[in-house]
Amino acid sequence: MEMFLARPAGAHPYRASRRLEASGSGQRGWLDVQTDFTVSSGLQYEVTAEGGSGYIRTRVLRSLLDEERRLIANGRGPAVAISGANYQFRLEGVNEEGLTVVSLRPRRKDRSLINGRMFLTTLDGDLVRIEGRLARNPSFWITRVQVVRLYRRIDGVLMPVSLDTTAQLRLLGSSSLRMTYRYSHIDERPVSDGS
Repeated sequence: MEMFLARPAGAHPYRASRRLEASGSGQRGWLDVQTDFTVSSGLQYEVTAEGGSGYIRTRVLRSLLDEERRLIANGRGPAVAISGANYQFRLEGVNEEGLTVVSLRPRRKDRSLINGRMFLTTLDGDLVRIEGRLARNPSFWITRVQVVRLYRRIDGVLMPVSLDTTAQLRLLGSSSLRMTYRYSHIDERPVSDGS
């Protein structure tokens, strides 16, 4: 855990295609998106293909991307980083996968923080997975948001590779969302394995 926390928490510029899929209330929608992130210009995205429910595409998927862009533009990266400023940590031990399990307790109720656990490689403290519930519901209409985010080293840089969420929509039942990333550039260099 100390190795993970000792690493600088800087954002890496990247270019990635993302696939976003969501379903709920008997509707499904998806977007293929090209995303570009730099510290100076923030997150930019362009929808390259889409299908399914217009409501899901507009109200869920595009809203998610717009919220991410807004958080970055407002400089909220450090406010939601996995750091001692945002979380209390408690070492739980090593699980059956051989990963170090650390509980995450948010220091404040924020819809971008997760009350749950992070899983680290035992030897080098690399983040593998975060799972838990959002510390605060995004709105009155969306409750019990469960999150699983996976990470992987790509050309030596630890990056998110997928996000899965489930939530309860008041009066409408359960919903799910999946977002996957495929990087073409990290730190302004082409990615060698196309991940």
